[in-house]
Amino acid sequence: MGLIVQKYGGTSVRDIERIRNVARRVSRMREQGHDVIVVVSAMAGETDKLVKWAKEFTELPDKREYDLLLSSGERNTSALLAIALQTIGYPAQSFTGRQAGIITDSAHGKARIARITGERIRDALTQGKIAVVAGFQGIDEKSDVSTLGRGGSDTSAVALAAAFHADLCEIYTDVDGVYTTDPNLVPEARKLDKISYDEMLELASLGAKVLQTRSVEFAKKYNVSLMVRSSFNENPGTLVTKEESDMENVAVAGIAYNKGEAKISIIGIPDRPGVAKRIFRALSDANVVVDMIIQNIGKDGLADLTFTVSKEDRPMAEKIMQELKKEMGTREIRVDAEIVKVAIVGVGMRSHTGVAAKMFETLADVGINIQMISTSEIKISCIIAAKYLELAVRELHKAFELDKEQARHEKRYPSR
Repeated sequence: MGLIVQKYGGTSVRDIERIRNVARRVSRMREQGHDVIVVVSAMAGETDKLVKWAKEFTELPDKREYDLLLSSGERNTSALLAIALQTIGYPAQSFTGRQAGIITDSAHGKARIARITGERIRDALTQGKIAVVAGFQGIDEKSDVSTLGRGGSDTSAVALAAAFHADLCEIYTDVDGVYTTDPNLVPEARKLDKISYDEMLELASLGAKVLQTRSVEFAKKYNVSLMVRSSFNENPGTLVTKEESDMENVAVAGIAYNKGEAKISIIGIPDRPGVAKRIFRALSDANVVVDMIIQNIGKDGLADLTFTVSKEDRPMAEKIMQELKKEMGTREIRVDAEIVKVAIVGVGMRSHTGVAAKMFETLADVGINIQMISTSEIKISCIIAAKYLELAVRELHKAFELDKEQARHEKRYPSR
């Protein structure tokens, strides 16, 4: 017997029949003698519908009201699942983020969990009930509803697993694990039996939709065992765990991409101390997350600065840059939303040479121009034109032999 946290995504609870299916799966875990906390997302398409309704009024709705609106989808699902469980004879109780005691900061739309009290959940478990928690949400210190950002139900689940010292946190989705890349783009993609926290963190931050970034951060920090599985079959999933020695045998574990970014270029800004500070302080104050940054030294005392933000943040970032344009004496603001970020990830990059050269060579050989580059210890990311996404992912997957099982064995790429 132990405590299991299960999270079900939007496709797993898309309609009433799928909610019934989730109830049956949860009941089997309870039959095995485990205490169960279930975290649910909104039914597939529900959040998009709410977003669309809000933006019928304005492109930039008030963030407090926006959070209250978007949180309703998960509340509906949690209540429906609790009712479904009760109907088949399993005591269950649903909880909103507020009722679960999930306390966050006040960064509406991107709130971070500060602490979890969890008293009512603990009481429910003591009474032999299954606790069903609305994911994606909490409350701030002023008791206003807050949301954790898209995919935030993963974070809710892992945070609860950490707070309650769960034996396992299972993330149920519409895929049966973590693949070397998106199987929709590359049919030869392989499912990984296990992947390190660091690799999964990079893949998630780069747009892999299997897990949300902050959920992996929580898992790594609190050593929560994560299992990614499908809610539509009984196949074994992918274990996300601490790094093991054999993981360094392969340079590249996976390829990720992110279609949700936009590039903003500030052309002709004064090349003097304090200008970059002014730009990025204004963006930070508006809770706009900046990803990649490149500054080029121009001539006549002017420079160009380019950075990327999420497409969701693009309207706010562009508004801020236009407001600063006159103040900074900027010549021009350019925005390009037709870009995509493609990246290779692997803890083995620490000990393998020539990986970057092979990536750049592969893209060049098929005529793909690289607009921006960023690196970390275990990843290399490139911004390219969106129209080349599928070609880039397919060619990189082939170049690093990720379709082959032996790709997990030691392979070194010669430096160029």
